[in-house]
Amino acid sequence: MLRRAASQGRERPQATTMNPLEAELAAQIIRDLNLEDVQPDSVTADTPLYGDGLGLDSIDILEIALMISKKYGFELRSDNPDNQKIFASIGSLAAYVAANRTR
Repeated sequence: MLRRAASQGRERPQATTMNPLEAELAAQIIRDLNLEDVQPDSVTADTPLYGDGLGLDSIDILEIALMISKKYGFELRSDNPDNQKIFASIGSLAAYVAANRTR
């Protein structure tokens, strides 16, 4: 359904179009972290998780890592040297999940 809507002439810049996994992760993060002031349609693949983006902190990131472990079947480790890149944005997190998921 998301694909069809995107292909029916919606004129949105490529950077803001999310693939299904990005949209799923964004919705799950907003729901699980009770980000009531964040509208799902305001989130893009480029939305940063920290700072001016979703404004998450290290505890929120731990909760996301736990959710990913349960839902996608792999562990995000705190000692991974790539964590800054992995958790940079919705898109980078989704790309990492897509490459490592077992479910």
